[in-house]
Amino acid sequence: MAEGLAGRVLVATPQMGDPRFARTVVYLVAHTQQYAMGLVINKPLEEITLAGFLAHFQVEITAPEPSGYVMAGGPVERERGFVLHSDDYQEAEQTIAVANGIAMTASRDVLAALGAAHRRPRHALLALGYAGWDPGQLDDEIRDNAWLIGDGAPDLVFAADKAAIWTDAMARMGRGNGDWAVLGEGGHA
Repeated sequence: MAEGLAGRVLVATPQMGDPRFARTVVYLVAHTQQYAMGLVINKPLEEITLAGFLAHFQVEITAPEPSGYVMAGGPVERERGFVLHSDDYQEAEQTIAVANGIAMTASRDVLAALGAAHRRPRHALLALGYAGWDPGQLDDEIRDNAWLIGDGAPDLVFAADKAAIWTDAMARMGRGNGDWAVLGEGGHA
């Protein structure tokens, strides 16, 4: 599998063998020969709101209260936070530009920006933890049809209805009505 899937989404197929990723959509932040890293974008932690999370960490909210849930970003380092956001917010050394106007920042300053009207990114998603793969592991899973590779369009990534993201991603790839015929080469729809 070629490198360069950063900015794309992985959409779990019914063949996904890991129950932690059933009906999951992962936005890939990095994909190289050494590793792959992504954030689950459709599994909210129902008990944690964004406003509640910011208040817990004593982040001053100077704008209308931010809405939305915190995502279960993946099984690795679940106590660590990552903010996937539109690229209108940039923190010089802390922000990683990914693709399609989407960036990721993992610092306390981005939390302050989420609470401030004048600095808040246009779109943002806070995830606790991440999904990570060792060399070749993700490529093997794609070849085994555990994942489909889709477009990481901002309207999908930042969709308000988190419960609909998996279905929407499948529909965008022409898999909305249970069409699970052989996918062809490595999970590409």
